[in-house]
Amino acid sequence: MDEIKQSIAKSIYTAIEEKVDLNDIYDKIEIPKDKKNGDFAYPCFNLAKILKNSPVNIANDIYAKITKDEKIGKVEVVNGFLNFYINDKYIVNKTLKEILSKKEDYGKETGKENINIIIEYSSPNIAKPFHLGHFRNTVLGKALYNLYEALGYNVIAINHLGDWGRQFGLLIEGYNRYKDEYDIEKEPLDALSKIYVRISKLAKEDESVMDIARENFKRLEQGDKELLKLWQYFRDVSLKEYNRIYELLGSKFDSYNGEAFYIDKMDEVIDILNQKNVLVESNGAKVVEVGDNIPPCIIFTSKGTTIYATRDLAAILYRARTYDFDKCIYVTATEQILHFKQIFEVAKYLVDEKYQKGLVHVAYGMIRLKSGKMSTREGNVIYVNDLINKAISKAKNIILEKNNNLEDIDDVSKKVGIGALIFNYLKSNKNKDIIFDLDESLRFDGETGPYVQYTYARTNSILKKADFDIKDIKVEEIDFSVLEKNEEVELIKELEKFSEIINKSAEEYEPSILTRYLIDVATQFSRFYNECNVLSVEDEKLKLARCILVYSTGLVIKNGLKLIGVECPEKM
Repeated sequence: MDEIKQSIAKSIYTAIEEKVDLNDIYDKIEIPKDKKNGDFAYPCFNLAKILKNSPVNIANDIYAKITKDEKIGKVEVVNGFLNFYINDKYIVNKTLKEILSKKEDYGKETGKENINIIIEYSSPNIAKPFHLGHFRNTVLGKALYNLYEALGYNVIAINHLGDWGRQFGLLIEGYNRYKDEYDIEKEPLDALSKIYVRISKLAKEDESVMDIARENFKRLEQGDKELLKLWQYFRDVSLKEYNRIYELLGSKFDSYNGEAFYIDKMDEVIDILNQKNVLVESNGAKVVEVGDNIPPCIIFTSKGTTIYATRDLAAILYRARTYDFDKCIYVTATEQILHFKQIFEVAKYLVDEKYQKGLVHVAYGMIRLKSGKMSTREGNVIYVNDLINKAISKAKNIILEKNNNLEDIDDVSKKVGIGALIFNYLKSNKNKDIIFDLDESLRFDGETGPYVQYTYARTNSILKKADFDIKDIKVEEIDFSVLEKNEEVELIKELEKFSEIINKSAEEYEPSILTRYLIDVATQFSRFYNECNVLSVEDEKLKLARCILVYSTGLVIKNGLKLIGVECPEKM
């Protein structure tokens, strides 16, 4: 409804003789919680000082001067508010014709192909199985990728693997000590994870083990061939497993350049910081001061080794040169908020202002078990491979209880099981911690992925029973004016919001806006179908128009779920 909102803003702007900025008027237009107060409302209180009059008088004056167009059906004045009611016939006709015209492209935009958006997401630490925490990161990053791509941007997906750091010095020591006790060839990541947990516990008890780990990492940084060969093995077996999971989740990356890629690029970062006289010594380490309220950013430690901040800074410099990005979005947990504040501040010494301002950290809350926080070192995690298999198996059992004659049950179960997981972790605000609950995710009623997927399948079933085929439809011959019932109009108004929702989800880096919207569409469709007969209505014009509405609803749901990475079964 952005077009209508712009029209309202212009009408107010003209009525007050351009005494307030048009964009300011637009920004203050609200959507009332109670639909009785209109589809849009403009509060006139902010105009009181400017126009030197009471909000009530200002609202009445604007009402007297305002010019309505075909988009606005009615305007009311209530206690200093201007309430605008959309012309239902206009919105019904405009929305359904646009959906039929654009189909799968409905809600999408073009024209921003030269604007480069980097999204760094997933980024697991190698040599560890893909766990539940990586899952939320991956589905959130993929959804943001899809949203920006739908808006026409050139999007680059980067998987900044955690493939460097002191933990590999620790893992190498554990591998050398314990490798013969595990079947590493059969289950490499499981074995390496157990080795890491074991050596971590030993290092807590014996500081000399941690000293060896530090020395191992220092040798890695110095290019020790034997240790680098072992490190490469850890990386290769990790990527093989990760890519299998990425294929299930529909994630593809343009680059897997992780921390190790920037080993030979860190010296330039240090040189630039030295040249600008911002690299100073602190307790034996080299740091950059970043402000009174933020701890200094460590560039390399008192032991002479770099840390991930150094590598992240090298990555910013490399990406600015390589991709000329307008935005570089980092998707990581809230635990890294301080880290990104530090490196974004230091980045001003390395890259132009355009690039520094384009750095964005999208933080997300933790996924917690009912028993508490997950920890790889403590061995208290849920692995994604096991989780996906369990979700698919449970989905299959639930579906068979509802429909034991369903064809392609395995494919449907896969889409429902994986879709339930993705939807569940994208329906909540990204900053919110989530308590893992598989059974809740797989419910077929309520605010879940299976409920929205089922609504889409239901639209297909209705259209099949109505013998409706979109290929036979001639838009110019359809009379949309027959769609007058409140349930019809309200559903169409929901469908009209789709493009606005995509934009808002991308602007706020918040896929839950889209996910909650899809729940609203599914709920509104249920109200429509319960109140408006589709299959046995006698009026053929009305039946056709309602079938178009059913088709349009299914299309928006399918397009919307695809944007968050969820596939839709045609039948359920």
